[in-house]
Amino acid sequence: MDDWKGMLKKVWHFIWEDNSIWSWLVNIALAFVLIKYIVYPGLGFLLQTSHPVVAVVSESMEHNGNFDDWWRRSGSWYSDNGINKDSFSEFQLRGGFNKGDIMVLKGKKPENIEVGDVVVFWSQKKDPIIHRVVKKWQERGAYYFQTKGDNNQFPIKGPFLDETKVSHEQIVGKAVARIPMIGYVKIVFVGIIDFFRGIIQKGGLLS
Repeated sequence: MDDWKGMLKKVWHFIWEDNSIWSWLVNIALAFVLIKYIVYPGLGFLLQTSHPVVAVVSESMEHNGNFDDWWRRSGSWYSDNGINKDSFSEFQLRGGFNKGDIMVLKGKKPENIEVGDVVVFWSQKKDPIIHRVVKKWQERGAYYFQTKGDNNQFPIKGPFLDETKVSHEQIVGKAVARIPMIGYVKIVFVGIIDFFRGIIQKGGLLS
């Protein structure tokens, strides 16, 4: 028993009090495990979605100025499609959000998703898309949505992303809160990993 207590004390000291590089690496690994396997799944359970927190990695929802300036530049598409300025001004996250922001998501039944909501959905791209719902309709009892990035001229229709008809099965969740800039931690980390992966691939170490 005394041996076990002594070992636990050494481990505790190594993790929480030691300032060596190995202690720092262990702390980073523990933080990763804690977030990935405990905090993240716990949030997902509470918020009823597989992705409770996502980092914004594109500029498609940026407004680059105040609401009135943005509407003068971009409002014509919405007006032509039945969404006037007063209606848009009542939407959640009406001012958009920026690359590097963290968005908190909540699972939402498709019948409760409305025009103006910001949703995350899967497409043929590797990463999920976060855009605003601009149309909603039903076909044979199933819900469909059209989305658009506030900073995009039109909804995208292509081989890898077609947001002109998003099924309710593609929806991951609705954005309910924004935490500015924190997502750059993930963006930088992923960028570093991709950089070194590219070097390894060029060296012929990966197929």
